[in-house]
Amino acid sequence: MIVSLIVAVAENNVIGKDNNLIWHLPKDMAFFKATTLNHHIVTGRKNYDSIPSKYRPLKDRVNIVVTRQKDYKEKDCEIVNSIASAIDLARKNGETECFIIGGGQIYKSVLENNLVDQMYITHVLEEFEGDTFFPTFDVNDWQEKTLITHLKDDKNKHDFIVKKYKKKK
Repeated sequence: MIVSLIVAVAENNVIGKDNNLIWHLPKDMAFFKATTLNHHIVTGRKNYDSIPSKYRPLKDRVNIVVTRQKDYKEKDCEIVNSIASAIDLARKNGETECFIIGGGQIYKSVLENNLVDQMYITHVLEEFEGDTFFPTFDVNDWQEKTLITHLKDDKNKHDFIVKKYKKKK
């Protein structure tokens, strides 16, 4: 099973503020949906809670929420107490590609513990104020490929580039 990470990151590594996304990029959201559809997604509880309730759980995906809260319950979600348990659950379910979707602490942990095989990173080509950051990583450890280059338009207010990073062996 491939463990992938998917994230949108500003030039200054900001990924959120006040437990919310900072930008609205419908084209990137469509890419996220198409990429993660019919797969297991792994999210931290705070990140899960930040998803507007009308979209929770994310449809046509197995939503796995990682939390330290022993009594946390969420309808139509799998609840686990560690990232390793989340990845194991996806593997046991026969998943081919499991997606880590955030938030900041989860991204930091999976990268520090070398749990990710590839990353889909939307590089938002501006700096933003925020309080949640994507960890830095050594780009030399990854083989990168540009998937989408999008210039701002009426619906997407920021330029962005989506790249796929594959871990070098």
